[in-house]
Amino acid sequence: MPMEFELSRRRAQPRRPVHEGGVDETLGKLPPQDLELEAAVLGALMLEKDAYSQVSDILSSNSFYDSANRLIYDAIVALGAAQRPIDMLTVAEQLRTTGTLEQAGGLPRISELTGRVSSAANIEFHARIVQQKYLARELISFSTQIEELAFDESIDVFDLMQEAEGQLFEISKNTLKRDVVQIDPVINEAIAKIQEAANREDGLSGLQTGYHDLDRLTSGWQNSDLIIIAARPAMGKTAMVLSMAKNMAVDYNTPVGLFSLEMSRLQLVNRLISNVCSLEGEKIKNGRLTNLEWDNLMARVKSLFSAPIYVDDTPSLSIFELRTKARRLVREHNVKIIIIDYLQLMNATGMKFGSREQEVSTISRSLKQLAKELDIPIIALSQLNRSVEQRGDDKNGKRPQLSDLRESGAIEQDADIVCFIHRPEYYTRSGEDAEGNDIRGKAEFIIAKHRSGAVDTVELRFVKQYARFENWDDNNIDLHAEPARRASRMNDDVGMGEDIASPAFGDNVPLPDADILPDRGDDTVPF
Repeated sequence: MPMEFELSRRRAQPRRPVHEGGVDETLGKLPPQDLELEAAVLGALMLEKDAYSQVSDILSSNSFYDSANRLIYDAIVALGAAQRPIDMLTVAEQLRTTGTLEQAGGLPRISELTGRVSSAANIEFHARIVQQKYLARELISFSTQIEELAFDESIDVFDLMQEAEGQLFEISKNTLKRDVVQIDPVINEAIAKIQEAANREDGLSGLQTGYHDLDRLTSGWQNSDLIIIAARPAMGKTAMVLSMAKNMAVDYNTPVGLFSLEMSRLQLVNRLISNVCSLEGEKIKNGRLTNLEWDNLMARVKSLFSAPIYVDDTPSLSIFELRTKARRLVREHNVKIIIIDYLQLMNATGMKFGSREQEVSTISRSLKQLAKELDIPIIALSQLNRSVEQRGDDKNGKRPQLSDLRESGAIEQDADIVCFIHRPEYYTRSGEDAEGNDIRGKAEFIIAKHRSGAVDTVELRFVKQYARFENWDDNNIDLHAEPARRASRMNDDVGMGEDIASPAFGDNVPLPDADILPDRGDDTVPF
């Protein structure tokens, strides 16, 4: 029997057998409940017309332990949704309409509830206690079910862990509610942020990316923002976020958490080494480096060893696993930004969906909630659909737009910032645009949606052989120079002198010391 079907079948069964008296047969204990408070809440709701608005975002019908109380609260919710008066008579009539009046105890029971309280003065406090009892019952039920399944050796333990995480996430969502606050402390917090930005030389209030025009446009990546960076395959999405992560961690000492669902940690590190050391990726893979290139590698790679970049390459990562790992990264390593490569490879295991679009919508919404909860920016890479390729070849024909986001319109809706990577040279053979301008290496970082700022296009330079994005005005290596000239220029930059011929593979080529390599025993590893 498939795992998903087995777990779903078990969840569909009653969680625990309970006698009429309310005693749990499995545990031999009475589940957490307070019938007196439940009755007091229901009575207060039928006494005062404004009472329902105070508890509607706290309680659901499942919050009530007594089945009759659940029916009465369902009737109250129906009346509230229809904006009809809520009192003893209207509740009784609503129960009569649904055919559940007798199951709820009849008119005597409803009359008894209203006689238990004199006002709704403490209804919110009472409602929170009722909700806490419900959450305690849910945790007991959850732990009992997981314990039962853990004894079943036919169930894969890793699938069970994901199942447990999904259910626990659903329970925890009931507690993530904030009280309304008066605006004064929020204004003070906003002014403090403005003053902090004013005191910085760069005038930025968020995290610097190392791309100056982008930082000026966004004032840095802002806390609690969900940032989507989307592009067609081969446009350089991974190269972009790796370049950005290197800038932030190495240049600004900003701790970065990187979740890669597409590439292994070794592949990512190889890309970073190519980026930092200006060595072509093919040479990194086959090891055919000259002595000078080895010296260059060992001189430049040292900056990565102490860089606060934490990598997790778990394939098919679920949103629930991500929440757990992201919280741990923030708590244990003070990570300031999370990067996910890429969104469409994630899943929401433990929940059921009618379509992939609904699942992607849930993942997108959960990422935004996680950004708010952790109060850090989260960057998620995303694929674009093929409509980009099918458009005309005019000047702006191949430029991506918001409607090109793949699999779900919710991504556009949930994101605070939506960016696209566009390299015009990818669609030309000559390396020139329609006006004859050289566009080799030109990359456009298009901000198509910016919830709290302007939309614009930032010009960057893409160095293909090193999988690196740079500021357009940086005075770096000539992209179109001969390979020998590029190597000479690179060596001069690090003070290595003249180039040396490539040695034969039997020669003594200096290799990195094994004892300086970082430990990779943990799932999430720092560089």
